[in-house]
Amino acid sequence: MKLVMAIVGNDDSSRVAEALTKNGFSATKLATTGGFLRSGNTTFLVGTDDGKVDRVIDIISEQSCRRTQLVPNTSAIDMGMYSSYPVKVTVGGSTIFVLNVERFERV
Repeated sequence: MKLVMAIVGNDDSSRVAEALTKNGFSATKLATTGGFLRSGNTTFLVGTDDGKVDRVIDIISEQSCRRTQLVPNTSAIDMGMYSSYPVKVTVGGSTIFVLNVERFERV
């Protein structure tokens, strides 16, 4: 048995949840916050058999896409003044971890 832990941006989380449910996978959703942009994420926890891990990863990958976004950036210039200009960063997609489950109980 495996535990798939997937961190997905909030923009994609409803599509991921719907697709997992439609394909017969149960998932626990946790509201999380990213450290870099401090933006909202959803972390999905999906317990599944070893042979179904690739299907879970495929579903998550299909429903979470990367995109570019402009974010404000502030830099210091002479005499303590600050200039703000947008910077293009890649956001979205998903980060997926697959962990071995040593023991599973449903009580």
